[in-house]
Amino acid sequence: MFKKLAKIKYLPNNFEVIQDGDHVICAISGKKIPLESLTYWNVEEQEAYFSYKEACIKRERN
Repeated sequence: MFKKLAKIKYLPNNFEVIQDGDHVICAISGKKIPLESLTYWNVEEQEAYFSYKEACIKRERN
């Protein structure tokens, strides 16, 4: 299903694909996130999160 890791630049309301691919890796869980399902990320950290749960974990750690 997943073939190639994408390189992404995370922007405030969107993201830009820098290098083609079909997924990114969650910074907390290590799960693969299909680009079409990517909803949660941190612009300052330039990290993706699988779901709101991982995003909350990251926020609590800071």
